[in-house]
Amino acid sequence: MFEQRPLDAAVADAGSATLEFDRARAWLRSALVGAVEPLGAEVWVLDTALEQIVLVRHPWRGLVPPGGKVEPGECPRDGAARELAEETGLRPRLLERPAAVAVRSFGPGLPETLSLSYAAIGDPEQPLIAEDGQHAAWMRLDQGWESCFPDDVLRVRQYVKLLRSGSSAW
Repeated sequence: MFEQRPLDAAVADAGSATLEFDRARAWLRSALVGAVEPLGAEVWVLDTALEQIVLVRHPWRGLVPPGGKVEPGECPRDGAARELAEETGLRPRLLERPAAVAVRSFGPGLPETLSLSYAAIGDPEQPLIAEDGQHAAWMRLDQGWESCFPDDVLRVRQYVKLLRSGSSAW
């Protein structure tokens, strides 16, 4: 079971996320009557031109933003930053406001869980240091990518559109 502090952080970040998918906030409200775990967190690392994103090749999920399970006692933002560093070697400052909140299952037979997406601006010239078996690379947003989460590319593009319009704080 997660400690109250990380769960409070997840609830606060879900409430302030720029985008909401899958009726995540309503799902979270109903899930709070029981245990909410595991939490998922990822980082959408974009270049300054907002044309590329860092993705890792997961063994069976395909191309996905760096992320993973939030560890017990860890706040989602900290978990996202940790996973990003582990999977890519990158340590950019995460933008203040979470990019999105969604509900998803991370694999067949796994329960649905809250997933928080954070954003960061990175430098494509900085070398990526991938985890064993999970190649990391910059991908163009206009190309799309194969993933077990086919809506991800559209969701990231929607977020980028908001960033470009100034509707979301950098």
